[in-house]
Amino acid sequence: MSVELILLFVVFAGLLVSTAPIAVVLGLTALLYFYYFTTIPLAQLPRNLFHSLESFSLMAVPLFILAANIMTKGGLSKRMTDAVQAVVGRLPGGLAVTAVVACMFFAAISGSSVATVVAIGSVLIPAMVVAGYGRELPTGIIATSGSMGILIPPSIPLIVYGVVTESSISDLFRAGLVPGIVVGLSLAILVVLIAWRRGLRAADVGTVRERLVALRRAVPGFLLPVLILGGIYGGVFTPTEAAGIAVAYALIVAMVQRELRLSEIPGILVSSGRMSAMVMFIVANGYLFSFFLSNERIPHRVADALTALDLEPWAFLLLVNLILLAVGCFMETSSAIVILAPIFIPIAASLGINPIHFGIVMVMNLEVGLLTPPVGLNLFVASGISGLPVTRVARAALPSTALLLAAVLLITYVPALALWLVE
Repeated sequence: MSVELILLFVVFAGLLVSTAPIAVVLGLTALLYFYYFTTIPLAQLPRNLFHSLESFSLMAVPLFILAANIMTKGGLSKRMTDAVQAVVGRLPGGLAVTAVVACMFFAAISGSSVATVVAIGSVLIPAMVVAGYGRELPTGIIATSGSMGILIPPSIPLIVYGVVTESSISDLFRAGLVPGIVVGLSLAILVVLIAWRRGLRAADVGTVRERLVALRRAVPGFLLPVLILGGIYGGVFTPTEAAGIAVAYALIVAMVQRELRLSEIPGILVSSGRMSAMVMFIVANGYLFSFFLSNERIPHRVADALTALDLEPWAFLLLVNLILLAVGCFMETSSAIVILAPIFIPIAASLGINPIHFGIVMVMNLEVGLLTPPVGLNLFVASGISGLPVTRVARAALPSTALLLAAVLLITYVPALALWLVE
């Protein structure tokens, strides 16, 4: 590697540890490479930037974000939360269990861990504080559940992984379902044990009639993930088409239930556009950065170096887990996938590791990064809702984060859990 390229990586590392947005870090590094090391006209870069987003699969990202925002503003997430509480609220720490299960269901609609934390956390964190749970336990639970609930399809990180590696997004969605449910149930059990040890009481679930009313009011919300996943797995429509159907369904239900006014729709479109632009900008700049990596054969060099170590598949997976957990501390999930997936996939393939299974392992590791400082996004979002400092949120999430790490190892070395619905 030349001195110039080493300096370029130094610039990249310096920008990475700065406060610059990750998309800017990727794009600026690629721009410097194009300017100094290639003869490609800089005027061509904007065209390449937009061309990288010309993917039918990527269209699902803004549509799922829009569907989640419509459901949040239209009150569907609140109805689903009330219904979950009516079912599991009698357990010790019923509100906390409700938070875990509600995050699982909402993740099956939104595809975004941040959207899940906002939608469920804004409802249940204040409720748990009033019920005597304190602030730390509810905030830690919401941050963790929102993070790993994203395994339950649809999942924006899985869509990005599928686009980058040219893997089947439908297969990735199938592969994420069982691990997502396993993680969710494990978190629910952990919450029950913590609540029982602390003597936290069950939630007030109301009378039988009130519970039945809550369940009836939430039926349209619960039908949406059934519609999305049933249509995808049944071959009726693609994940991208499912995203469009989710938007239409959420909008119709919210309007029929009269919990969404026409005057609110422009604001929903603006907020959805902002979040979608952030994700797409990261992906586009990630593609430019990937061109730099592939043009300099960086993935091949890394692959050769790892291959020279003659690692067994289990040792390679352990090394990848450690690398991804470290990367997740500093880098957003989608950008890390765009950068690292092209490097690891050829090595995994040479060792006989299924790319669908590897995708689940990769996303699980990076989602744990949402709970680790200094860039743990879920920590900051949950902190903003509860008012706790980020350090206290991270400390509160430690028990559930440890459980997630155990789940990562389980899925890593028992691939049948991820591939059960695929093969």
